[in-house]
Amino acid sequence: MLWVRKRSWRWINALSPFQLIAMFYLFAVTISSILIALPVAHNPGVELSFIDILFTAVSAVSVTGLTTVPTAETFSTTGYFILAFVLQFGGIGVMTVGTMIWLVMGKKIGLKERRLIMTDQNQTSFQGMVRMVKEIVIVVLIIEFIGFLTLGTYFLQYYDPGEAYLQGFFGAISAMTNGGFDITGQSLIPFSDDYFVQFINMILIVAGAIGFPVLIEVKQYLFNNYEIRTIQFSLFAKLTSFTFFALILYGVVMIIALEFNNFFADKSWHEMFFYALFQSVTTRSGGLATMDINEFAEHTQLFMSSLMFIGASPSSVGGGIRTTTFALVVIFILTFARGEKNIRVFRREIHHEDLNRAVVVTIMALITVFTAVIALTISEPFSLNEIIFEVCSAFGTVGLSLGITPGLSSFGKAVLMILMFIGRIGILTFLFSFSNDRKSTNYHYPKERILIG
Repeated sequence: MLWVRKRSWRWINALSPFQLIAMFYLFAVTISSILIALPVAHNPGVELSFIDILFTAVSAVSVTGLTTVPTAETFSTTGYFILAFVLQFGGIGVMTVGTMIWLVMGKKIGLKERRLIMTDQNQTSFQGMVRMVKEIVIVVLIIEFIGFLTLGTYFLQYYDPGEAYLQGFFGAISAMTNGGFDITGQSLIPFSDDYFVQFINMILIVAGAIGFPVLIEVKQYLFNNYEIRTIQFSLFAKLTSFTFFALILYGVVMIIALEFNNFFADKSWHEMFFYALFQSVTTRSGGLATMDINEFAEHTQLFMSSLMFIGASPSSVGGGIRTTTFALVVIFILTFARGEKNIRVFRREIHHEDLNRAVVVTIMALITVFTAVIALTISEPFSLNEIIFEVCSAFGTVGLSLGITPGLSSFGKAVLMILMFIGRIGILTFLFSFSNDRKSTNYHYPKERILIG
């Protein structure tokens, strides 16, 4: 027995950080499936198939929100709390939760654990990993608590006190983690005319998707003393914030332009603005909606698919290729077109390794999404536009849907589960999980030029 235990630990220690992260998320999906399958989590008379339980677990752990069953009708109040717990776990990240458990138990956070945290949070340095984890948990819980009290109290005009605060509790966690699940039965469509509810949800979605390092830097700037306030924001915070909000603004302008003579034809200016704004924000990774997306024209749905493909920021609750990846690729193209070699942004030069990673992530993401679209086009009876929208929503861990998720075959659901899993752990982690830690060779072959273009 001791020999088996030693052999198991030897096998685990041989895994790379990327392989361990993938394994931990798979373990989280397994535990979540068991919790979701509990009879106490369902309404009386509801029975879920294995594929629906697994799909819901993957969607919750990856904080996507795509569902094959109606959440409000399927799950009991206990089920809501289970889903909220899984969303919280998946949103913050397995290593963040694991680190907090280790700290509570008085365990020492060693080098291997710090490497795992660094991998899970998309960081490039060991420095300050444990402090960052504590900051993430504190910031997320404070924002969620404020959101819960605000929404719960406001919902008293719509529900009785118990239901109001339950809606506020679940809604705050779902929005902050960009989970996309709802217990209203209609997402935020019942509040399409209530701009306060929309505003609070947008703030929570942005807080979860903009990136934990950005939230930490903003917190330090606002609440530390004046001398520390003079410290410049990091290049990451500047680039991801600029790209994040530029994409939201671009989304608003394009949605209004594309739907001006269609869905917005009979809408007032403020209805048009808030519909466009919320749909642009939610494509970052939120998954909630204030309208039936089927009412948009196909070209608008395709545009939203491109926004979902980009997704949220690194080290956040969202998926996709991430905002900084998109920004670096665009900057690289513009720099190359001008005939320059060095990539500069905000008076800083970008490491070529980071640029290489951005290009690899983009290409691999395009290949992954393209392959999934072809596979679903063969296996499913839906239109190409519906399939593209569903695939981009799964990869970006967004959760918006044109309503085809429940009608997918088991194969189709499996494809989306793989996409949601990849979207959550990230393309690089997924790729590196198939490789072993090998030392790079220190010799070179002769170089030769190849014709391009």
